[in-house]
Amino acid sequence: MSRVAKIPVVLPAGVEVKLDGQTVSVKGAKGELKLGVHDSVEISHSDGALKLSARNGDRDSQALAGTMRAIVQNMVIGVTDGFEKRLELQGVGYRAQAQGKKLNLQLGFSHPVEYTLPEGVDAQTPSQTEIVVAGIDKQLVGQVCAEIRAFRPPEPYKGKGVRYQGEYVRRKEAKKK
Repeated sequence: MSRVAKIPVVLPAGVEVKLDGQTVSVKGAKGELKLGVHDSVEISHSDGALKLSARNGDRDSQALAGTMRAIVQNMVIGVTDGFEKRLELQGVGYRAQAQGKKLNLQLGFSHPVEYTLPEGVDAQTPSQTEIVVAGIDKQLVGQVCAEIRAFRPPEPYKGKGVRYQGEYVRRKEAKKK
């Protein structure tokens, strides 16, 4: 059996869980998230913890049980603490400005790039070259950061572009005559 699925998901105080067939609903201080659990995974709620296990013993359902357990754990962490990722802009004239549900980016193009944030995700710009993306859904926060980074990924010659905070960009040597 999956070693990840053997560990129960411990529910902290203030987190409510509702099981409705194969649907799990997690409600906490920051909001509410829902997930449809795969049919080959069995979920049960007992004494402040959720247990996930494979319905049958084949490899695929064991792998899915571990995956679903990790997703449910991320839901519990999201509704209690939330998730955030930081992006850095490097390059001359590269700027970002958050305006409500829109993010205005100057990325060296002839036009500004305007990105509309999806529901459940917020972005702040503490400085002109830093973006903080926060939300309760880990997958959605990561997807938004990946979409913002895709506008201008870091290039290997000068290092210009949008990168995650702490990301190492391997630099190449310029062409010689």
